[in-house]
Formats: sequence, structure tokens, C-alpha cells
Amino acid sequence: MLLYVLFALVNGVLIGTSRAVNGQLSTRVGAFRASVWNHVVGFAFLTVVLFALYSWPKAGSAPLAAYLGGAFGALFVAVNSHVFPRLGAMNASLLVISGQVLSAVTIDCIEQRAFPSALRLVGVVLVLLGLSLPRLTEWVRRNRKETPSCPTGSQTGSSTGKSSTTS
Repeated sequence: MLLYVLFALVNGVLIGTSRAVNGQLSTRVGAFRASVWNHVVGFAFLTVVLFALYSWPKAGSAPLAAYLGGAFGALFVAVNSHVFPRLGAMNASLLVISGQVLSAVTIDCIEQRAFPSALRLVGVVLVLLGLSLPRLTEWVRRNRKETPSCPTGSQTGSSTGKSSTTS
């Protein structure tokens, strides 16, 4: 189980790195061209891996709709390549992860034909709140009223230059 957790963490690092690289490429060639190059290189890489480790996969008995993942993946890369350099790494990642959490809950609800438990919903709310903390902190900083600073020695005292405090 620990190995799968490590795989997932490494995958997250690779996704973040891929977004940054594709974002840079999209600023030079455009989002859809960056997505095409991403998929051409990815296809070439996976072809080599499949031939080295296995054999070419057969189109199984999966329904046609199951292959839409490729189209969704390509659209994901194209949209991400477009928004990443415009929103920044943190904002784009937070929004993508929030969308993934919400869609995961929705998919589980549909597949299990049951509403998520209260504990799971609390977990989702906590994750979304945690994801929104950097944005909330930024918003608070921007909208916080100026707090008066402590006076310095040159700013205290009366017009005569003497301190207003008694010694």
C-alpha cells in the first residue's frame, strides 16, 4: 500500500512539473499546439514503454464512452496549458484540485447510487477549505485596512520637539 501512496505522490509532482512545462510551451506556441506536442511526446514515450514491458494493448470490450478519457485528457492539457501561465501555478493547481475533488464526490455518488456519508462530506469541505486557504489569505491581505504603525522617536512629541510623556 505504501508503494501506491508513493506512486501517487510522485505522480502529483510529475503533474505539477508537466503543467509548468506545458504552460511555458503554450506561451510560445499556443495552448492547443502545446497540448498536441504534449500528447505526441507522451504517445511516443508510452509506445516505447509498452513495447519494452508488454505488448501493444488490444482494444478490449470496454464501451466506446470509456475511451473518452483520452479526449478529456487532451482537453485538460490544452486548457491547463492556457490558464497555468495566466493564473499562476498555485491558483491553477488549487482550482484544478478543487474541481477534481468535487467531480470525484459526484462520480462516487452516481456509481454507488447513494449520497456520501456525513463524515465524507465533512472531509470534502475540509479539503476544499484547506485548498482555499492561500486564496483567502491573499484576499485578507489585500482587503485589510491599514493598521497604524507604532510611532518612531522622530514622530512623537509636541510641536516643540519635546516628548509628550513625562519622565
